[in-house]
Amino acid sequence: MANNTGKKYGGREKGTPNRMTKELRSVLKDVLYEEIEALQERLGALKPKERVELLIKLMPYALPKVTSVSHTTNEPLDWGI
Repeated sequence: MANNTGKKYGGREKGTPNRMTKELRSVLKDVLYEEIEALQERLGALKPKERVELLIKLMPYALPKVTSVSHTTNEPLDWGI
């Protein structure tokens, strides 16, 4: 908490990691690894439509998004060289 002089009293010092955040991330990481290991089996239990919908939702996390590049006539080419 800061007083009128702007000095901070109590709490963590600047740069000190938050222990609770570190522990929470560790637990979530373990849960995610377990779920990833079971993912293929669980995908097989889904109906085909549900499986495709889920895979479409997961694709942006595994594959880069492709963007189209176009060139119009009489537009100068800029290769950034």
